Amino acid sequence: MVWDSKFNRGVFMKEEIREIGQRIRELREICDCTAEELAHEIDVPLEVYLGYEANGENIPISVIYAIAKKFKVDFSEIISGTSAKLKTYQVVRKGDGQSANRYPGYHFEDLAYHFSNKVMQPFIVVLDPSEKEADLVTHSGEEFNLVLEGCVIVNFDGKDLVLNEGDSIYFDPSYPHGQRCGSDKPAKFLTMIAELKV
Repeated sequence: MVWDSKFNRGVFMKEEIREIGQRIRELREICDCTAEELAHEIDVPLEVYLGYEANGENIPISVIYAIAKKFKVDFSEIISGTSAKLKTYQVVRKGDGQSANRYPGYHFEDLAYHFSNKVMQPFIVVLDPSEKEADLVTHSGEEFNLVLEGCVIVNFDGKDLVLNEGDSIYFDPSYPHGQRCGSDKPAKFLTMIAELKV
């Protein structure tokens, strides 16, 4: 990364600057926001905004920050393409692809964008029916659970989130969390722990 002589005007330059425009376009489309809507919200003429998105050149830092704030992602995620650490969680319901709290409108396949710079460790977990509360744990990385069979209740930071077959949750496991069976039949889920590549 280098700063050119336009630094005082707040213009960020990077060797592969075009990728910033591509990432912004991808993020906008994933979040179901039109170019017109975003340009209006960040108070940039549409033709100027389309130039930013097309080639990534001369995007003011203030515009990148505004877009990051709008879509609740970290500034460095747009610049580098590396997913920022989650602050909360997202739940994706089978069929409608709608998520709770973090990335509105994300679909299951879009999670690959956030895992692209990470090493994933997958596990299959089977939970037997039990009245017992889930044991809460914390650890580093980011965690993804996909319910394969039955019903799983995920306790995340004091909240009980009910996931049925085909539902998934993506969260920051540094918050206390645990899973238990939510029905009278065993439940099975896939879990992946994702750590940044080094």
